[in-house]
Amino acid sequence: MPAIEIRPDIYWIGVNDRTTDLFEGLWPISKEGVSYNAYLINDAKTAIIDLAKAFKTDEFFNQIHSITDISNLDYVVVNHLEPDHSGVLCMLRKLAPKTTILCSEKAVEMLKNFYGIQENVRIVRDGESVSLGRHELQFFMTPFVHWPETMMTYEKKDGILFSCDGFGGYGAFVGNIFDDTCKNPDFYERESLRYYVNIVSKFSGPVLKAIDKLTGLPIQVIAPSHGLIWRKDPGHIIRLYQTWAGYAGGDCKPGVTLVYGSMYGNTEKMMNAVAQGISKTGLDVEIFDAARTHVSYILPSLWLRNSVMIGAPTYEGNLFPPVANVLEKALIKRIPSKKTAYFGSYGWNGGAFRNLKQYIESLKWEMTDQLTFCGDPDDPTLKQGELFGTRFANLTLEKV
Repeated sequence: MPAIEIRPDIYWIGVNDRTTDLFEGLWPISKEGVSYNAYLINDAKTAIIDLAKAFKTDEFFNQIHSITDISNLDYVVVNHLEPDHSGVLCMLRKLAPKTTILCSEKAVEMLKNFYGIQENVRIVRDGESVSLGRHELQFFMTPFVHWPETMMTYEKKDGILFSCDGFGGYGAFVGNIFDDTCKNPDFYERESLRYYVNIVSKFSGPVLKAIDKLTGLPIQVIAPSHGLIWRKDPGHIIRLYQTWAGYAGGDCKPGVTLVYGSMYGNTEKMMNAVAQGISKTGLDVEIFDAARTHVSYILPSLWLRNSVMIGAPTYEGNLFPPVANVLEKALIKRIPSKKTAYFGSYGWNGGAFRNLKQYIESLKWEMTDQLTFCGDPDDPTLKQGELFGTRFANLTLEKV
């Protein structure tokens, strides 16, 4: 995609990535892709805000050359040092050695450790401004959104907030970079939620602090480092992030995430009965086979809903590993305050529920009930499962 003017003299110079399979080496994006958004302000002094991943070097510098001679660049604003934001920095330094890097105090040591860069680095303080001519940049420290050195940059003339990882999302662009011109806004909103839970949710407290700090700024455009640029209703993505961050306190919407795994189909049979029982109450339920669904797609459902039904057989005396993996990731992401129940099959001896309780205690979830059975569930046992699901759904509704 060519460079795109956001406001007079302010350009998107980002690049799309449709070849990386795993974002951060962990979260799948092979179907969705991702954008690395960077921005150029072409004023009396020229500044680039945010950069791109190293393997996009040629494409990135071609974007710059379509607007200005990079050797004339005055400033590079490094909001965040993660390599998907800063990977082209060494090449940029070679092409424009006199360019001044503007960054937070905590970023200085990281610049040295990541790239060996120590010269022409200027620390900017919280609230400090730098004039480019007609445009003026103001810097706001937003630590742990989502690294400790992270900051956001605000352009005063046009009210553009360059928000780094804040208010970002997965999803490569399909010819449109703005919220009001893209043809599938629901996709980007969904991928913003998945991005939030995968990348940022552990730092929900700092997210809320950052939003509070930004309150009162006349923001006209949200320009994040990944995902749509929000110019029609920039408040929409802020409100979404505020809502999602608020779920870290445990006050989520009523609903059940049903996570299950099955070795030979016995637990899956019971899953269908349990799901039928939940659905009879009218409660929202979302079902995931943990062995066939990457945890990246399960975590957003866990984050949004107030209850979790877990179905897993005993595997070598423990919880079926794909289901255990989901709970381990939920623990890392600090997904709090869920009401939960368990069902599962065993062959000659149990053990899954005992193992599960250890996870539940670490997560500080509330275990309400369990249903275990040996081998293939018969019709009376499946009926028990249906009633088990209904009972749990009613408990979930009582929590609301």
